[in-house]
Amino acid sequence: MNRLTKTLLGGSLSLALLTTGNLVIGAPQAHAATVSASSQANNVVATGQRFLGVRYQFGAPSGNPNSFDCSSFTQYVFQQNGIKIPRNSRQQSQVGTYVPRSKLKPGDLVFFYSPIHHVGIYIGNGKMINTYGKGGVTITDINSGWWNEHYTTARRVIQ
Repeated sequence: MNRLTKTLLGGSLSLALLTTGNLVIGAPQAHAATVSASSQANNVVATGQRFLGVRYQFGAPSGNPNSFDCSSFTQYVFQQNGIKIPRNSRQQSQVGTYVPRSKLKPGDLVFFYSPIHHVGIYIGNGKMINTYGKGGVTITDINSGWWNEHYTTARRVIQ
């Protein structure tokens, strides 16, 4: 091959790589991080759903999957997925990053009351998984009635 042919072939190959996106620097790492966070959030939600119906107990001890209060539930679910968060809802409301209600994603922690003393895990479509009262661990619509009126804030701990 002569020099002109090599230059043209190299230029054509470079152009092909650039137009297919395979030569975009940084894209694979950014995509991998997004997939990982999304996958981890899905795992958190799935873990929480495994405990549907488990009884509510005010002040339930940490690490006991036989009964939960709201914050021992969130702490346990996140811990099962390798994420450490504090024990009570007020402390949990200080970790991670603030998330506007309009930007909630599955796996975000959602908080209620002022001062904060209830927490749940957002699962998407305006719903959270949480525990309180007779029903124990249940799925609740955060956009209706009492929950909508007492919504306070949200935090993202899965980055």
